[in-house]
Amino acid sequence: MKRLFALLLAVLMVISLTACGEKRPTYGPVGEPLVVTFEENSDKSAQEIADLLLTDPSLGFMGATMPVEEGLLNGFGNAEITGFDEGVMFGPAIGTIPFIGYVFTLSDDTNVKDFKQNLQDNADLRWNICTEADELVVEDEGDKVIVIMTPNEFDSEGQVPAYGEEFVDEFEEFEEFE
Repeated sequence: MKRLFALLLAVLMVISLTACGEKRPTYGPVGEPLVVTFEENSDKSAQEIADLLLTDPSLGFMGATMPVEEGLLNGFGNAEITGFDEGVMFGPAIGTIPFIGYVFTLSDDTNVKDFKQNLQDNADLRWNICTEADELVVEDEGDKVIVIMTPNEFDSEGQVPAYGEEFVDEFEEFEEFE
């Protein structure tokens, strides 16, 4: 009986170790669909992926893309981001929305794990003085890496719910008072 129990315990331990492999974390309602689109289209160029991501309905804002070069990038403070052949920033046309994203095609000699760690270590969710993102997404697929700093949600008009309804009601009452 002891041997059977020990064998069963050993089998369970082996199964649990295989279940603990490297898995992608689950992201919020904005980050998760963007990661899925990124993974499904990782065979495309960084520019094509960024263009596709901007059409995702979870964003709800009008956006634009812009190619970037190695060096100082918005959202990473004074850290130099290097090691990519193609980089594209994508985000809203309005600067007060706390969202910024990048898609990178890494150089052949760039270590993906080190590149991602550099992004994670230097990401500043409050890169924009007026706003702050809630979530940092950093994922890779082949030679592509995506990084997104995003709020957890957008309202039906593509804006970030910054204040509760109470504040809005008080503000409207104040306008009526004048």
